[in-house]
Amino acid sequence: MRRLTPDALVYETLAAGEPQLSHDGTRVAYTLSRANRDRDRSTSQIHVSAIDGSDVHQLTRSGGRNRDARWSPDDAHLAFVSDRVEGHSAIFVLPMAHSGEPRELTRHRQAITSLAWSPDGRSIAYTTAFDPDNPDEQPHPKDRAPRVRVTRRLDYKHDNRGWLNDVRGQVFVLDVDSGERRRLTSEPSDLWYPQWSPDGHTIAARFTRDNGIFSQLALIDVASGNVTHVGPERGGVGVWSWSPSGDRILFDGDTEPTAGADFFLYDVAARTVTRLTTDLPCMPEAGYPLVSAPSQPAWLNDAEVLVHGMRGGESCYYRFNVESSELTREFATRSISVGFSLDATHRFVAQSHSSLDAVGEVAIYDRQTGQRHVITRHNADLLQAAPPARWERFEVERDGASVEAWLLKPADFDPSRTYPVVLDVHGGPHGFYGYAFNNMQQMLASNGFVVVFSNPRGSGSYGREFAQMVRCDWGGEDFLDLMAVLDTALEQPFTDRERTGIWGYSYGGFMTAWTIGHTQRFKAAVCGAPCFDLESMYGTSDISHAWGPYEWGGKPHEASEAFAAHSPSTFAHRATTPTLIMQGEADDRCPIGQGEQMFVALKQAGCEVEFARYPGGAHAMLRVGPPSHRADFLERLLGWFTAHLDPPLPLGEGRG
Repeated sequence: MRRLTPDALVYETLAAGEPQLSHDGTRVAYTLSRANRDRDRSTSQIHVSAIDGSDVHQLTRSGGRNRDARWSPDDAHLAFVSDRVEGHSAIFVLPMAHSGEPRELTRHRQAITSLAWSPDGRSIAYTTAFDPDNPDEQPHPKDRAPRVRVTRRLDYKHDNRGWLNDVRGQVFVLDVDSGERRRLTSEPSDLWYPQWSPDGHTIAARFTRDNGIFSQLALIDVASGNVTHVGPERGGVGVWSWSPSGDRILFDGDTEPTAGADFFLYDVAARTVTRLTTDLPCMPEAGYPLVSAPSQPAWLNDAEVLVHGMRGGESCYYRFNVESSELTREFATRSISVGFSLDATHRFVAQSHSSLDAVGEVAIYDRQTGQRHVITRHNADLLQAAPPARWERFEVERDGASVEAWLLKPADFDPSRTYPVVLDVHGGPHGFYGYAFNNMQQMLASNGFVVVFSNPRGSGSYGREFAQMVRCDWGGEDFLDLMAVLDTALEQPFTDRERTGIWGYSYGGFMTAWTIGHTQRFKAAVCGAPCFDLESMYGTSDISHAWGPYEWGGKPHEASEAFAAHSPSTFAHRATTPTLIMQGEADDRCPIGQGEQMFVALKQAGCEVEFARYPGGAHAMLRVGPPSHRADFLERLLGWFTAHLDPPLPLGEGRG
């Protein structure tokens, strides 16, 4: 039996993403991505199949990255974005009735995202970055020094995008026949994911401030470009959808960043917002800009809406009645899936599928039969040869909270053996773990570790109250929840409490750094992209100036004692745990200085410590970074725990 190695997880695993159902419900188009070892980048091509997964065709072959496939309203054409024009991102349209070459409509020097056909099929709305200081997108001369950077705004940089200053995503409208384009907006902050009204006169998009910490619904008049903002300036909007008649818009969010969401209804004619819920138990899946689009709800009729929401680390389908505010769960998927594409009759739902047993596939849910099937087998051969981990779920009750947790065991698990244990802490802190294939977890389990992960208080997908429990208490009750989860796992006879490790990324990196300063119980730690010092994090992160006061109790001068009390840097001098720190050097979310501070503190404390830095790596490097860097990250993670925790090897294998 093979093991899931870093090389296999990066270079042999395929990812089917962005599945889009044709309006007639007979076909699904999706992007199939893979890591190209020679070019050291991910490449993607667009495929289309019948809705049952049969009759698969690869539609694109030119260019390294083809993505964002979208069916025209009559299913006659497929629009997509491609890099086949050197140095540009371009929109193409491909006829689907017969074989033919795609026709280029327009191009930009920067990335194009969020294609949306108008209801009449004559136009396509999209977003791309616009620089008011360089409206013609002229490249900087290669023989000239970089321009001096001057800013007067706090949100001058953004993770995975770098320096922005006044460059922001704007909405463009493109004429499909002529290829003529028109910039529709000139907003001071980003606009994402345009969505046409049923009559084609208005576009609704997400308008974000402070790099997404605050957001509103932006209603853009297509004729004039005039923008109406819906919702408070310091509120949030996640998903939204026009009613069939276009007289109302359902959206989710809140009036301030509370780490929770509720449903609101906007009356277009009256320009009024009505709050429909006060404690939504699920979290509508709102995507991640430049990585994944939101799962936009679908109106089934004038009163009922189908919603993709997360609950307890699991993707679920809910029906929400806008008149009674009743929420009914229709189906639980036992997966964490992304995307939400429906056919015109709302019978079928297509999503990218990831579960504890599968990864990188497309799943179709048939609402008529109540059945959901994974229709692709892109990684079936790999996972048959190198099986994923066995798993079990458990709960821990502590101090009035129920904490959900999971335990992964090697596929060749032998109950007569004892295994080292690694505690994996998720990011956020309002992120969550659950029924998804996680490369780090599966790699460790496949190579002889028991992996424990959980959703301590503060995690998302359990409602607002649970998520709020971590506010102004980082390293408090959340830390105690995690230790209780680990203690419960260590009650199993096959776990070795003398060989335990901890690892986490982002807020998980914070918790790793916090933990080794508060206990010597762990024999090894791996800390990814940590938040180490709250005060320096506040002034250097792309979002902490806006987000920090909600999480940490104020600005540094207002809450200096709390900042110090909840910073791992305050306690790092007590650490003795051998620790590996890994971080991207272009990380704007948890800047590289956080890892640098931690490295110095641990080194001076006498810890065994290494610091691996990834040039050009953003905070999102584990999702969008070069394959060689992602593989190296996995290799180092596995190597550190193998060296310090000594997992058992399959019979007949030796370490030499």
